Amino acid sequence: MSDALIRLDGVAVSFNGQPVLDDVQLSVQPGEIVTLIGPNGAGKTTLVRVVLGLLQPDSGNVRRAPRLRIGYMPQKLHVDATLPLSVLRFLRLVPGVDRKRALAALAEVGAEQVIDSPLQSISGGEMQRVLLARALLREPQLLVLDEPVQGVDVAGQAELYRLISRLRERHGCGVLMVSHDLHLVMSATDQVVCLNRHVCCSGHPEQVSGDPAFIELFGQDAKSLAVYHHHHDHAHDLHGGVVQPGLTIHGPAHVHGPGCKH
Repeated sequence: MSDALIRLDGVAVSFNGQPVLDDVQLSVQPGEIVTLIGPNGAGKTTLVRVVLGLLQPDSGNVRRAPRLRIGYMPQKLHVDATLPLSVLRFLRLVPGVDRKRALAALAEVGAEQVIDSPLQSISGGEMQRVLLARALLREPQLLVLDEPVQGVDVAGQAELYRLISRLRERHGCGVLMVSHDLHLVMSATDQVVCLNRHVCCSGHPEQVSGDPAFIELFGQDAKSLAVYHHHHDHAHDLHGGVVQPGLTIHGPAHVHGPGCKH
C-alpha cells in the first residue's frame, strides 16, 4: 500500500439491499489533506464509518498502516444541559489525559481560555476547537474530521481551515475531511474526492471543479464557487475578529472514478 496511511480499494456497502457505496477507491498519505465532498445521501457518513473501522464493507479491501492511530472529530456533539461537564472533564475522558496535557492541546488549537468552562456554555467555534483538541490528544497519524466547521460563521470557518493546515504541517499527519460545503473548503485541501455513492471524480480542486461530473452534481455555478482563493493579509480569532497576518492558498490532474460515464 506504499506509504498510504489508509487505502480503500473497491469498497461497496449496501443497506437492506440498497447500495450506499459502490467500488469506492480512496487513499490518504502522511501530510496530505483529502476532502470528501458530495450531496446529502451520497454515502459520506458511511464511508467515514468504514475508515474508522466501525463498519465492515460488503466487498472490497480496507488497508491501514500498522498500528494506525486515528483522531476523530465528529460533526457535532450534543451535551445535555443538566450534565455538569466542563471542557477539562470532557477532555480527560481520553485515557491518560491530565490538566497539563489538556491545556497544551487546547493551546495548540487556540482555545486554552475555555478549559474550565461548562461545555454547554462555549460558542460554536470554541466547541469545534475543543473537539479538534480532543482528536489531537490521541496523537493521531490520521485525523478524520466530519464537517469540522459545522455551526461556525464564514470568518471562523476560514480560520479553522488554516488551523487544520497548520496542524497537518506541525504533526505530519494525514487529514481526511468531510464536507458538503464548497465555499472555502476547496481551497483548504490537497485532493478532492467527489462522492455520490461512487467516486465521480477526484484530484486537485482546480481540476475537479471543472469536471463535468462535479458540475452535474453541484450545478453550473459550482466551478466559480468551489475554488475560493482566500488571499488573506490577516487572521481571525474564535469569534471572527481580525488578529494577525496569514494565508495564500492555491493550487495537478484529476481522475475519473471507475464506472463514470464521462
